[in-house]
Amino acid sequence: MQQLNSLIREASNLGNARADQEVARVMQICNACRYCEGFCAVFPAMTRRIEFNTADVHYLANLCHNCGACLHACQYAPPHDFAVNVPLAMAKVRQETYIDFAWPHALGSLYKRNGVTVALASSISLIVFLLVTLVLKGTLFVVPNGGNFYAIFSHNTLVLMFGSVFLFAIFALGLGVIRFWRQISPGTISSAAAAEATHDALTLKYLGGGHGKGCNNEDDAFSLWRKRFHHFTFYGFMLCFASTSVATLYHYVLGLSAPYALNSLPVILGTVGGIGLLIGPAGLLYLNYKRDSAHGDANQKPMDRAFILLLWLISASGLGLLAYRDTSWMSIWLAVHLGFVMSFFLTMPYGKFAHGIYRTAALLKNAIEKRQKSKLQLSSD
Repeated sequence: MQQLNSLIREASNLGNARADQEVARVMQICNACRYCEGFCAVFPAMTRRIEFNTADVHYLANLCHNCGACLHACQYAPPHDFAVNVPLAMAKVRQETYIDFAWPHALGSLYKRNGVTVALASSISLIVFLLVTLVLKGTLFVVPNGGNFYAIFSHNTLVLMFGSVFLFAIFALGLGVIRFWRQISPGTISSAAAAEATHDALTLKYLGGGHGKGCNNEDDAFSLWRKRFHHFTFYGFMLCFASTSVATLYHYVLGLSAPYALNSLPVILGTVGGIGLLIGPAGLLYLNYKRDSAHGDANQKPMDRAFILLLWLISASGLGLLAYRDTSWMSIWLAVHLGFVMSFFLTMPYGKFAHGIYRTAALLKNAIEKRQKSKLQLSSD
């Protein structure tokens, strides 16, 4: 068994080395050409280097937003003998980054198996478990109680279950990105660099394709829909998180327990955020199926789709719970919603959610690096 594990690690390291070497190869070619220098942050960052070590490759791969503009503009793209495909090379390294820096490291391989089937299987298993619990308690169908879901599952039970899993997910992701941050040696964070990185992350600047016209999806036509659907998804998620945070303050600081009125701040934030999480993921899932296979790594599509689908199901079940919260079906909707939320929390450290964390770190390094004097003196930076 020990020998088998050793062979698996060696095979994994070989795959990682090949992915890193491919990025280094295409960056060498791009560095000689520089036609795409104005497309996104990757190419100006590339010009500050002559050689590309592992840390540089991990940094550049996570700085890439996979807009596809460079692939369609490249004169050395397939079927040219150089076969330069920056989005594909970067996507493969991004996944290896998540695997290499995952904590615990043994769970890093879940990034390769985090597909729709796994996501739905875990969700359905948790939903069935909660429904069986309700049956045993005799609360599968309840008399309308004004939406008081604490009468179904106590507040302390929900806090213990979801709080512990959520904190573990944040802790695991935090350790991973700290290790990534140390590897790429970012330098000193200034207020200007932090402000620029925050702006670039919140506006999804580099999903504009470098010229503001958007990404390439199924062909070489530019479209802003990928950026728009990302905005719906991101800000929908943040509004839902804000709803939960405000409800927590209501409960622990103001002494106001759920359920809250439809015109209360937690419900308004959650409803608007939920609508955003219906529109955004639905659009992203459609674009994911329509996208040219040359854009990114096709092997990662199951992980991408699992993440998108889980977000959509969380939103749909949450809005369903709101609509049926004062009916006898409330407990069933609650079990369904909690099952999807728990599945999302469990897979969060080892799924597509990580890309936003690592990409934000790369944007911050880019903002810091731009303000440092170039040692090579080879670019306008």
